[in-house]
Amino acid sequence: MKSHRTDFSTGNVYRNICEVAVPMIFAQLLNLLYNVVDRIYIGRIPGTGTTALTGVGLCFPIITLVSAFTYLYGNGGSPLCAMEYGRGDTTEAENYMGNSFTLLVGTGLFLTVLGLLIYKPVLYLFGASDITFPFAEEYIRIYLLGTVFVMVSVGMNPFINCQGFGSMGMLTILIGAVLNIILDPLFIFVFHLGVSGAAIATILSQFCSALWVFRFLTGPKAVLQLKRNTLRLKAARVRKILGLGVSGFFMAFTNSLVQVACNATLQIYGGDLYVGVMTVLNSVRDICTMPVQGFTNGASPVMSFNYGEGAYHKVRKAIGFITAACVTYTMLMWGLLKLFPAFFIRIFNDNPQLVKTGIPALHIYFFGFCFMALQFTGQSIFVALGKSRYATFFSLLRKAIIVVPLTILLPRVAGLGTDGVFWAEPISNLLGGCACFITMLLTVLPELRQKN
Repeated sequence: MKSHRTDFSTGNVYRNICEVAVPMIFAQLLNLLYNVVDRIYIGRIPGTGTTALTGVGLCFPIITLVSAFTYLYGNGGSPLCAMEYGRGDTTEAENYMGNSFTLLVGTGLFLTVLGLLIYKPVLYLFGASDITFPFAEEYIRIYLLGTVFVMVSVGMNPFINCQGFGSMGMLTILIGAVLNIILDPLFIFVFHLGVSGAAIATILSQFCSALWVFRFLTGPKAVLQLKRNTLRLKAARVRKILGLGVSGFFMAFTNSLVQVACNATLQIYGGDLYVGVMTVLNSVRDICTMPVQGFTNGASPVMSFNYGEGAYHKVRKAIGFITAACVTYTMLMWGLLKLFPAFFIRIFNDNPQLVKTGIPALHIYFFGFCFMALQFTGQSIFVALGKSRYATFFSLLRKAIIVVPLTILLPRVAGLGTDGVFWAEPISNLLGGCACFITMLLTVLPELRQKN
């Protein structure tokens, strides 16, 4: 594939965003396939598919926690790298990239050891039963061995995108996703490895993606290169990376916290069936939100570069563009989910009882889905412009302060039971999304006008 590079300093800002964001959307959808393809095949294992899918769903909080650290270092370092690149300081831009790489690898090794030591009590804490635990254990023991590969492939890919190589960033994910699609049925059904086969296919695919990222960033085509002399950590840089990346970390970490609260509460009020329904709903949500996440992540390096360059009018145009695009898309998806709920559920499992139970739960869970776009848009703007305190606060607000308490309290209100768990999500989208977006309008736009 030709390594086309978008020059953020020239041309129309809408075109620049699309040239990076469109491959990023495709890449995010492909990245989703790592776990979604596993769930699709696992849900169709003869005899044990539904139970196995529920067991693997219990691993999501651990997988999400690993992803949280990729956001901490990757989404924290790449905007800083892009801003320094926009100012013309390529040396400091490379230093941010090298320090982020060291943090990703070191944390990946630590999480691998820690996860293998404590996964059993953690899975039971997350809502596992004696029936579902063997499947969860079978998957997570193998998945944890590929933690470093996940950290490098997901955490370092933003540094390819922030240089304008959107197609190369997409190829990173494409390599792993295609391999995963091919290897999953081979290991699960041909070699009869079941859940273990899905985990093996995933970590082999992630290894190939990580190898591609490393080779590109150390190769001659990269404008900013990963060099040995940039790997040594410097306290001031680490503080800035953590300060900006902590919002993405908390967003992912609180997602993990929400999953734990949902699974544990549903286990009390509905049992394994409702934990399985939540696993499917989380999978559907991932499919629906990935394009928004890909678009905002693609727009982020363009805004960071233009902000560092002082082209504030371009940043304002970018804000309006991504807001309109994200709200329009989520309105469309809400309509499709309302019209065809069974179709989305059957992607992962066609058990009649699960489908029957899942349809009313899906209607509740995705009610007012368009308000989630406001959270993603406001959050990405705060991160792209280095507004770490705002980004961190609103990461915590929607999930930790709103969703988790509602998940625990609503089932006890007016006999809502399991429906109360599903209502927590749309309420948080409305309150958290509007608060984040309105704050962005009242703080960022006046600043950009004044600087311009």
